[in-house]
Amino acid sequence: MTILYLLIPLSLILLGLAVWAFFWAVKNDQFDDLEGPAHRILFDDDDNDLTPDQRAERKKMAKPPRDREPPP
Repeated sequence: MTILYLLIPLSLILLGLAVWAFFWAVKNDQFDDLEGPAHRILFDDDDNDLTPDQRAERKKMAKPPRDREPPP
């Protein structure tokens, strides 16, 4: 029975944190676009769809990875 004196306030604190996290997410627009990321995967730009000139231009614009940078 005495454990309830610990568990009830603890559960109320956790509930308060969950409600705060929900309202924070709504305020910071976390739920604005739920379908966008799913559709973005389907319409990703593939290099195979580009002309050879566009592929060369894209490679020129891309930054090289840090581990493959040419030595000075």
